[in-house]
Amino acid sequence: MLKAPALLDTHTHFDVPDFDPDREALAHAARQAGVEGLVLIGFVQERFADLIRTHHFLNGLDNAPRSYLAPGLHPFYIEQHQDSHLQDLEQLLQSEPCAAIGEIGLDTFLKEHKQPETFARQRRFFAAQLELARQHQKPALLHIRKAHAEALQMLKAQRFALGGIAHAFSGGVEEAKAFVKLGFKIGVTGQITNPNAKKLHAAVQALGAAHLVLETDCPDMTPFCCQRGAEQRTRNTPANLPYVLQGLAHSLQIDERQLARQLWQNSLDALHLTA
Repeated sequence: MLKAPALLDTHTHFDVPDFDPDREALAHAARQAGVEGLVLIGFVQERFADLIRTHHFLNGLDNAPRSYLAPGLHPFYIEQHQDSHLQDLEQLLQSEPCAAIGEIGLDTFLKEHKQPETFARQRRFFAAQLELARQHQKPALLHIRKAHAEALQMLKAQRFALGGIAHAFSGGVEEAKAFVKLGFKIGVTGQITNPNAKKLHAAVQALGAAHLVLETDCPDMTPFCCQRGAEQRTRNTPANLPYVLQGLAHSLQIDERQLARQLWQNSLDALHLTA
């Protein structure tokens, strides 16, 4: 029996309470499925302690994916962030070996986040975290929703040159190419398993495998094939990453193992890691 190809889950929330009952078992299942590494993503300051605790727990296990830390302050939760949280983030970057800063960016999905004062606050926190990334020489893991043009403008204005990943990409082909031009990889979630996600399929096909990475964004973004029904949410886990690989290979018409090798290298490049 062929060994599963090595995969890196570039975006997880494996620290959240959804996983408290069975985190260890799920970590072993992910490793058995070929997931050799995963990135633990931050989103609010009050969860930083759990993020770090989960990171050390996972790295203390045998036969589990290696954990990489990426703390940050998520734009969707802008009302919860305080200026002191930026100082807490900087302290975390100084005290723990972090692979990246994330997830950071801009989000105007909600009507209230389009209000000038709120959006200005999102921009301020995004700019401050890009500056922290620059100071600490870390890539950025971006959350951009309905604000691609504004995010691109800010990245160019700050001359951010450390790259990273545009996570759970939801923009069009030209926007994807613009992020790639700035040194970012495009994060592909379980949405790629949905044949109706035509915008995403068009973007990945236009870019090709060289500019893509895989992610589960667990516990969300469950692959189409793993969903139990529309009535209830099906928890996503890192062990589902091979389904994302399958969906992307099908979309690109590329052999899965060949694609996995390319995506592994892309992930290392995006996160400034060595094999």
